[in-house]
Amino acid sequence: MTPPRQPDRYVAQGIEAEFEPGSRGRVLRNLAGVRSVRAMTRLESEQLLVATERLIDETTVEQRFRAEDVRRMHRLWLGDIYAWAGEYRQVNMAKGSFMFAAANLIPRLMQAFEQGPLHEFTPCRFVGVEDQALALAVVHAELILIHPFRDGNGRCARLLAVLMGLQAGLPALDFGGVRGEEKRRYIAAVHAAMDRKYKPMIAVFSRIIARTQRVAKASRG
Repeated sequence: MTPPRQPDRYVAQGIEAEFEPGSRGRVLRNLAGVRSVRAMTRLESEQLLVATERLIDETTVEQRFRAEDVRRMHRLWLGDIYAWAGEYRQVNMAKGSFMFAAANLIPRLMQAFEQGPLHEFTPCRFVGVEDQALALAVVHAELILIHPFRDGNGRCARLLAVLMGLQAGLPALDFGGVRGEEKRRYIAAVHAAMDRKYKPMIAVFSRIIARTQRVAKASRG
């Protein structure tokens, strides 16, 4: 029986598209045997918090990130949940009519990502907001377009942005404002980045930085 299509979810084929028995086609096959969407959402969030805290402790201001670091982030986060955590996906993926990079190209694309944006923009020691937003935007957009993993790419890319922001002396980036109209701007920015047009994503990150600094200032009273 074909699993039901979920709105705004990814389309994939192959072993990585298997669902957990008893989940009614809603939860990917996992090591924890979780069948509930709510339980899986909670578990992934809890594990992301643990991984984030560990990576913040381990990351230095001098660290230049590599493709293997991105894989390790994903593995630290989801390694206890999915067998394919930290492994490049073997399936082609799309969201609606938008196709991400073909699976067979991912190793080469991640190598180019390491030699290009990661080498140019990390360690992220930029002082001015414009330069910070540029660095974050390019790295984030390029990683999203490659979409190297079966799931969790957006959250992994945000985690990398948080670590880069901390290198630049920013508080932990607050992505809470990326919803509603701002989320639509973000999606449009990802599409624009396909043609190396980064201005929309730079604008998104400029607003994220501003929001982060406002929230941090308010919390200090």
